[in-house]
Amino acid sequence: MEKIIIGRKDKVDLPDFGLENIHVKVDSGAYSCSIDCHYYQEIEKDGQRVLEVIFLEDNHPLYTGDRYYFPLYRLKRVKSSIGKVQDRFFIQGKIVVFGKEYETEFSLSKRHEMKNPILIGRKLLNKEFLVDSSLVNLSYKNKKKVAK
Repeated sequence: MEKIIIGRKDKVDLPDFGLENIHVKVDSGAYSCSIDCHYYQEIEKDGQRVLEVIFLEDNHPLYTGDRYYFPLYRLKRVKSSIGKVQDRFFIQGKIVVFGKEYETEFSLSKRHEMKNPILIGRKLLNKEFLVDSSLVNLSYKNKKKVAK
């Protein structure tokens, strides 16, 4: 199978999270994908333990304040890029890149100090992509071309 070239940054859709054309950073050094969250908390809802999540920071243009509930999630210990070990929640969700939908796992983190609220790691990249760090927005440009 021939690999798809993706640049260092792009815009993608996350239909499960109500997000379209959101900026992502492609990071072949990161293992998993990560998404910025304003809030996340384990709660009891309808007699079931769920993870309640509000995506993005309240100053982000795509912030809605909508609450999402995930009955399937896990807590995992991870090491950040600066070597700090922390416990993070992980959820499953769909990401649309180059018009194709992929089911992947996202760690929930506070990325408000980062330029891009979503990070795509090699767990997703290894499936079908090669990274060319000199390029940007290839999936987004393809989406706009197909829409015409």
